[in-house]
Amino acid sequence: MGSHPRSPVRPGASSRPGAGGQGGVLFTLAQCAPFAIALGVLGIELSPAHDLVTGPVLTTTPALAALTMGPRGTLSAAALAVGVNVTSATYNQSWGTQTQLIIGNFLGLIVVSVASVILSNAARTHRQSELDQVRQIAVAAQEVVLRPVPELLGPVRAASLCLAAGTGAQIGGDLYEAVQTRYGVRLIVGDVRGKGLSAMRAVAVALGAFREAVHYEDELREVVDRCEAALRREAAVPGAYSQEKLPEVLLEGFTTALIAQVPDEPVVQLVNRGHPPPLVLHQGTVQVLMPALPLPPFGLEDLVNGPPAKPESYSFLPGDRLLLYTDGVIEARNRDNDFFSLPEAMEQIPAGTSPRQFLDELHQAFVRHTEGRLTDDVAMILIDRLT
Repeated sequence: MGSHPRSPVRPGASSRPGAGGQGGVLFTLAQCAPFAIALGVLGIELSPAHDLVTGPVLTTTPALAALTMGPRGTLSAAALAVGVNVTSATYNQSWGTQTQLIIGNFLGLIVVSVASVILSNAARTHRQSELDQVRQIAVAAQEVVLRPVPELLGPVRAASLCLAAGTGAQIGGDLYEAVQTRYGVRLIVGDVRGKGLSAMRAVAVALGAFREAVHYEDELREVVDRCEAALRREAAVPGAYSQEKLPEVLLEGFTTALIAQVPDEPVVQLVNRGHPPPLVLHQGTVQVLMPALPLPPFGLEDLVNGPPAKPESYSFLPGDRLLLYTDGVIEARNRDNDFFSLPEAMEQIPAGTSPRQFLDELHQAFVRHTEGRLTDDVAMILIDRLT
């Protein structure tokens, strides 16, 4: 098995445009409704039709805002309603002739606004409490499946890092594992498309198959086949997914994965199934281990004909560092829409740091780049070759 040259080219990342659903559009329209009503009332009051009674309509604006916005949004809607009331009374010179009606409108606005702010704050606190509880359960379930890798595995030192995106309580689909076997250290990093329980189920299936196969299969290719077969069986189970989740599973039911093996020889063997290529830090320079023959992710193997691909071998010398990661790392952007430069961040970390310290430094660089705005889950495994 020959060694492939390591490409110095930086790994790129393409943007995946987010699809705004119909529910999101309706929610945005609902948020705009109180302000649209207030401006509509202002238009009526400044027109020849100002004799129409608009006070009761204007009073509803803070109540409507409380349904879709927090206390600040509710206060903004209330302030706008008061401004419209003052403007219309001043423009129509009705302070002296309709004082009682205007005072009644003000009192109604104040009462409704105070009640709306209190209810909005209570509802937000309740929702946040429920979300925190569900998120804790989701994180606990994820930690049961995704355990930290051991610090020492035969000829390598290792460390892992997993960051969950703060987008609600949905469980992500990132997976990783590192196991010492009689064939060498075997690792997997992958990403199940989609989120929620369906993604976590696929993660558990893939990791279960990997953890079992690595101890009994001589060939790395057989380990890959076992993982692929397990995912195929899971997707074919009748009734495994609800009718609501089935379209999501059919659309996004594939898994990218990178499976690696570090034998006694100074090489690393890789099978890349549509996953971002790993990076090797060799003497201060990052190199990309690009696959010579690109392969499809699990679930899309029917798109390719031909015999199963053999593992590709790359030089991995003592002192080198190998980083396996998910696409949430290289697709993270800053406010200027620039991608996170993972190779550059790796090269700036001082030599001599432990794998745990190295990942902590990467984490800090990642947080600085994104300003803490994590939109996708992140998983990384770093291994140092000792001998």
